[in-house]
Amino acid sequence: MSAPDRKEAAGELPLSGIRVLEMGHTVMGPSCSMVLADLGADVIKVEPLEGDRTRANVGFGSAIFPVFNRNKRSLSIDLKSETGLAVMHKVIATSDALVENFAFGTMDRLGLGYEALSGVHPRLIYCSLKGFLNGPYEHRAALDEIVQFMGGLAYMTGPRGMPLRAGSSVVDIMGGMFGAIGIIAAVRERERTGRGQLVQSALFESTAFMVAQHMGQQALTGVEPPPMPEKASSWAVYDPFETSDGKTVFVGITSDNHWRAFCTGFGVEGMLDDPLMKTNPLRTRQRDKIMPVVTAKFSAETFESLCAKLERLKIPFGPLAKPGDLFEDRHLNEGGRMLDVVLPNGKHAKIPGIPLDMGGRKPRVRRQPPVMGADTRAVLAEAGYTAAQIDELVEKRIVIAADARRG
Repeated sequence: MSAPDRKEAAGELPLSGIRVLEMGHTVMGPSCSMVLADLGADVIKVEPLEGDRTRANVGFGSAIFPVFNRNKRSLSIDLKSETGLAVMHKVIATSDALVENFAFGTMDRLGLGYEALSGVHPRLIYCSLKGFLNGPYEHRAALDEIVQFMGGLAYMTGPRGMPLRAGSSVVDIMGGMFGAIGIIAAVRERERTGRGQLVQSALFESTAFMVAQHMGQQALTGVEPPPMPEKASSWAVYDPFETSDGKTVFVGITSDNHWRAFCTGFGVEGMLDDPLMKTNPLRTRQRDKIMPVVTAKFSAETFESLCAKLERLKIPFGPLAKPGDLFEDRHLNEGGRMLDVVLPNGKHAKIPGIPLDMGGRKPRVRRQPPVMGADTRAVLAEAGYTAAQIDELVEKRIVIAADARRG
């Protein structure tokens, strides 16, 4: 499909009619614009002539491109040439927002920084995603793992003396989400003011936001919080347990109702009469007495029987899963939240969509992750270029169109 779906443009999706240029790479920029794309925005992914570098990733990052670039169109253009920049300005003139997560100063050197564009395109919402917001660190390069170390998240995740990054690009994704939230708010504000604005989000500040609860804990108690593996739990039972068939289930008994359900459901009603276990704060002080009882009861159950019993008793629980287990998760699949995405090798994979339902509508795949330059001709035509002018730009390698590359 070379142009926005006209039915959706008529109002089927919340952000239909909003055009976003994404000058992004890796996770932060693409995740930001993907949220907007899933909600109906026409997102044009601007790629250099060699393509987004994550297209060629291997190992841990091998699926970054297909996972974070659905529902987008691709424009491949040489921004290092004067002609390419002139073309880019014409495309920007047709757009509501621009998302970029290049290194500090890169967009300014290209003549595409906020100050340069806002004077020419005053309605443009310019979202700049960086490692750090304004301040002493703003010039530094940053990566997800670096800010997890800087921001205390790696310290809180691993055992003491063994800081550990979270097992996903959580900061990149959260920074991108905050960028998307800012863009949506700026679109709303533009309705009142008629002007765009600069929206900024950053990795380091996103990490600080995530560890704010631990900062608050230290401010409140005067005691430095320990890493999560040795945390002082707020609840007497908030732990993983092994079943009789060797599987693991995490269980949280976090309220008086949960406690009553456990005691009656697992045949230890006598514990309900213990005055030292009447409330949750009291039970946390009796953890050395409670945990052996809970462990014995849970370890006597098979995985299936324990999960069934906990679900019936409405006690919070979650089986230990690997990422690959989610492909067949019955809740995700029956809830319609698994999207069919085509991978670079042509295989199809079920990938979770963004976790939103709006008016009963679930985000879906309207466009598969694009071939590089797949929409170059359409985007330039929408910016006012004739077919002959586009052919000339392709011939001079100012832009790449997928049809020309295939030819």
